[in-house]
Amino acid sequence: MTSSSGREAVAVDGARREVSVIELERRAFRKRQGARSVVISLVSTLVLAAIVWVLVLNTPGWDRVQQQFFNGEVFLASLPRVWDGFLLNLRVLAMAAVLVLIFGLLLATLRTLRGPVWLPLRAIAAGYTDLFRGIPLIIVLYLVGFGIPGLQLIPVRMPYEFWGTIALTLTYSAYVSEVFRAGIEAVHPSQRHAARSLGLSHGQTMRLVVVPQAVRKVTPALMNDFVALQKDVGLISVLGAIDAVRAAQIETAAYFNFTPYVVAGLLFVLLAIPTIRLTDWYTARVRSREQIGGIV
Repeated sequence: MTSSSGREAVAVDGARREVSVIELERRAFRKRQGARSVVISLVSTLVLAAIVWVLVLNTPGWDRVQQQFFNGEVFLASLPRVWDGFLLNLRVLAMAAVLVLIFGLLLATLRTLRGPVWLPLRAIAAGYTDLFRGIPLIIVLYLVGFGIPGLQLIPVRMPYEFWGTIALTLTYSAYVSEVFRAGIEAVHPSQRHAARSLGLSHGQTMRLVVVPQAVRKVTPALMNDFVALQKDVGLISVLGAIDAVRAAQIETAAYFNFTPYVVAGLLFVLLAIPTIRLTDWYTARVRSREQIGGIV
């Protein structure tokens, strides 16, 4: 609804407020600029893709590369076995993601405990994060997958994906715990003081007040770690598990062709894209909510 003075009346929180002509012009300008940016981005992307495509097709070895890496017959023939291995990666990812969140939050909580009596626990948690953030994941996989079974702590033989899940949990818990700790320390101390003044214990304060706020602050970082975990589940193949990567290796040896590796790579990309887009959307949403202002 527009008034006689050229202002537009809008409803905000149940009350009517007027938007100035200047703000309306700004909105129209931003809309035009947004449409123009979309067109330019689309055209430039298509031009770049065409240039790259022409350059690749005109390279001397393209026919040989296409036959060895992008063979349609080998792609279809190797897809079922690679897909079966990819399902194993998904099972390991689901279990490892849950365990990483649990142990990462536990480590972060230990590192934020107050008082000298908790010094041993804080020291253990700090040493753990330093150790597993410093050791490459592939070495952790070797140590866990081939070292722990040699101790014969478990009377039955566990599958390789079991030990791969443990190795992934050990490594990523160290990274995620630091993300959680940063979020917990970012919560203003007044929140803790207010909760304690209401009679909440330290545990209740962390569970009901601090941790929920911390999780909201660090959700984009946690989602980025989840994307990295999605890729690293492919490393369990070094233990002998028949996952997507090992299945691609087997198919490559059978067909003397590298196309199965491309199949496995595409499956991991298709798995990561939704999470990446969700992370970008959530990050933009958080940023817009933090930068939101009043109506001019």
